[in-house]
Amino acid sequence: MDRSSGGLVAALDPVLRRTGGTWVGWPGLRLQEGERDLLPSDAYHIEPVPLSDREVRRYYHGFSNRTLWPLFHSFPERTYFDRRDWEAYDEVNARFAEVSAALDPGDSLIWVHDYQLLRAALHLRGLLPQARISFFNHIPFPPYDVFRILPWSREILLGLLSCDLVGFHIPGYVTNFLDCVDRLLGARVDRERGRVEQGERTVQVRAFPLGIDFDRQESLAAEASVGGLRPGEKLILGVDRLDYTKGIPERIRAFARLLERYPEHRERVVLLQIAVPSRGQVAEYQALKREIDELVGQVNGRFATSTWSPIRYLYRSVSQERLAGLYRNADIALVTPLRDGMNLVAKEFVASQIEEPGVLVLSRMAGAAETMHESLRVNPYNIDSVADNLQRALVMDSAERADRLVALRRRERRNDVQRWLNDFLDAARQPVSPLQPAKATDFEAWLGPFLGTRELALFLDYDGTLTPLVDHPSEAKLSEEMRRAVADCSARNDTDVTIVSGRSLEDVRQVVGIETITYAGNHGLQIAGTAVPSFEHADVGYYRERAQNLAVALGTISNAGAWVEEKGASLTFHYRGVEAGAQEEAAARARTVIADAGFQPRDAHCAVEARPPIGWDKGHAVLHVLRTQYGPGWSERVRVIYVGDDETDEDAFRALSGLGFTFRVGGPRQPTVARRLLPKVETVHALLRWLAARSLSAKPRLPAEAGAGETRPGG
Repeated sequence: MDRSSGGLVAALDPVLRRTGGTWVGWPGLRLQEGERDLLPSDAYHIEPVPLSDREVRRYYHGFSNRTLWPLFHSFPERTYFDRRDWEAYDEVNARFAEVSAALDPGDSLIWVHDYQLLRAALHLRGLLPQARISFFNHIPFPPYDVFRILPWSREILLGLLSCDLVGFHIPGYVTNFLDCVDRLLGARVDRERGRVEQGERTVQVRAFPLGIDFDRQESLAAEASVGGLRPGEKLILGVDRLDYTKGIPERIRAFARLLERYPEHRERVVLLQIAVPSRGQVAEYQALKREIDELVGQVNGRFATSTWSPIRYLYRSVSQERLAGLYRNADIALVTPLRDGMNLVAKEFVASQIEEPGVLVLSRMAGAAETMHESLRVNPYNIDSVADNLQRALVMDSAERADRLVALRRRERRNDVQRWLNDFLDAARQPVSPLQPAKATDFEAWLGPFLGTRELALFLDYDGTLTPLVDHPSEAKLSEEMRRAVADCSARNDTDVTIVSGRSLEDVRQVVGIETITYAGNHGLQIAGTAVPSFEHADVGYYRERAQNLAVALGTISNAGAWVEEKGASLTFHYRGVEAGAQEEAAARARTVIADAGFQPRDAHCAVEARPPIGWDKGHAVLHVLRTQYGPGWSERVRVIYVGDDETDEDAFRALSGLGFTFRVGGPRQPTVARRLLPKVETVHALLRWLAARSLSAKPRLPAEAGAGETRPGG
């Protein structure tokens, strides 16, 4: 089989030949019976992941190349969104994870590559919780204003944050990624040291500029044959895959402008443009090829003579050996992508320049421009500037050409692909030090402007928020430090505290044990406290008996280690104690039984909640408390903070979107609508201590508006 000519294969093939390992990948075709993906003498193994025709269409040509590729290259107008493509993308990523997990001996590094597998690490983390997982992105990472266009932007970020190490080509892409994590996920970010707090884990994010196998490229150039030009004729070389990101039409227009503005180069300069076929079945690429064909014809028709054509255009693949000769023979490499993750053509040209020094004209939009300072860097959209820089390169004296090329060659030889590999693997092996615990300055930055001098309504979940998650709810004891922090918040004359829990009302009141606060039990179906009238949803009585019958039914299907927590009109099926391999089956059976009984199944931490189908949840309960306690104009009088840790709290996060400040505790596998993430219960304690100690409100507590419930006495 032929190997792909793409940058990813060019970078990794030499590395794997030295180190060995297994490459898990889609071979790009269907192997026939008896066919192998590589010859037996190859130094590494390939484990193929077959794709159906539908998956190729939706996962590869669809989401990967019609959604992610244009968006990550900052071409939102070319981006296409289809939920079916997204679902196929995630399904294929899950399959890659399953294949990789089956091959993992338990101590190997799993290194995921490129934009086609942005969700693979999340699925791997579910299968191998303790695995060492790293990721490298070979294309740009877009800025926040572009990335947030993606409807599944948060899902993509969560996939990457399932890794231990995430690598990009240049610091600018690291900055873009951290900005998106901060603004879209609300995770705490250390920009200076490139770290992200993701629940109990810390993710390292760094730049690793990719190099080439410099010595091999230099050897290829030394062995290559040269020639093909007339005496005195100079060669400008462009080498690209046929892709709209490569700026080929703009390059041809710039070359035409050179011939217009500097006619002395006519019949003395040739542009050889090689376009390697790519995604030829995609309509956009077919249109691009037609555009390039027409432009080449126009320029040649305008400037050609009987003995000279200004542009020689090859639409085909070229061997590495032949390409090395062209690099060596070229006077100028014109590398002008509109956007590129790195661009190895620029580096291959430099390595191949072993005789008379040539000049590299390089787009500022390529990642390579960050380090290849001695090139003539241009804006590919500025046609006149590119033409002027071509003129500068054509007339540059040999001393300056040599100075620039020597510096470029020295750097690229030093920072070759082996250096990239060693730097990345060294970083992947190193433990990542966690961020310092959140402190007063963090809370002040998040909440200071939001709170101002307004009163505060503070809503807190219990399990997983005020206490760590445990195997059995009876073991979730509130520490005295946390109880004191909650009580101190409640003791302020500008703060009201409500505990909102899935536990029964009686249970949550007993485990918290603070008389001056409000309690909402059973996901808000029952509410009681000194500040609001007691409340019980009208349908609770009807569902109590049905919940008892459901508990019996769930008991008959329980695996060893599963049990049912009855809470009146609702219940919870706990499966944390079930053997790991049987947990999902137990949860699926419970969901079916719950749904068949007319209840709504909702996933929680190693549990399935059974809710009465009455359209009431924690979000409705929070709004009920706010309206009752502060009146219909509550949003003008009070600031709201809600802290919770699981999917049942998402109802409250949604209800308070735009109305309050919400925190989710832990590192969720699914996106949250909460504004910020808190890694663990200890951080919740620090937040409560800050809320209790912050400067007193400048405004006295006002009486509730007409129709509101009674207010709690101050203190």
